[in-house]
Amino acid sequence: MFKSILVPIDLADTDLAKPAIATAAALSQTWSGSVRLLNVLPMTPVMLAEYVPADFDAQQRATSEEALTIVARESGIEASRISTAVRQGGIYHEILEEATAIKADLIVMTSHRPAMRTYFLGSNAGHVVRYARCSVLVVRH
Repeated sequence: MFKSILVPIDLADTDLAKPAIATAAALSQTWSGSVRLLNVLPMTPVMLAEYVPADFDAQQRATSEEALTIVARESGIEASRISTAVRQGGIYHEILEEATAIKADLIVMTSHRPAMRTYFLGSNAGHVVRYARCSVLVVRH
């Protein structure tokens, strides 16, 4: 049923992602599916571009790819069934784009408890749930 599972991860808080990774691992084991770990890097603001090294975005991408590789290795999922990706842009937009690109059957993500600001601004998890073309499982931390 779930052959392709996408797990967005915030590398700044990998502890928050552990329940989602564990859930995706169990589901992928049950359905013999694959898991894609995704990290989305924010765009470098134009006002800061002149103050950072010319290869800043490439450095950020390389650091994120290394960190995702470590997370994937520690996930307990067979190496043949897990992959990683790094994208740059708006968080929920890039999650939805990656889900479409890999033809994900399920997105498993964690979310913080709702706060007053998310009722006015919305959360990334909320946007993904609203606009995803596949099932979304939100695991509370």
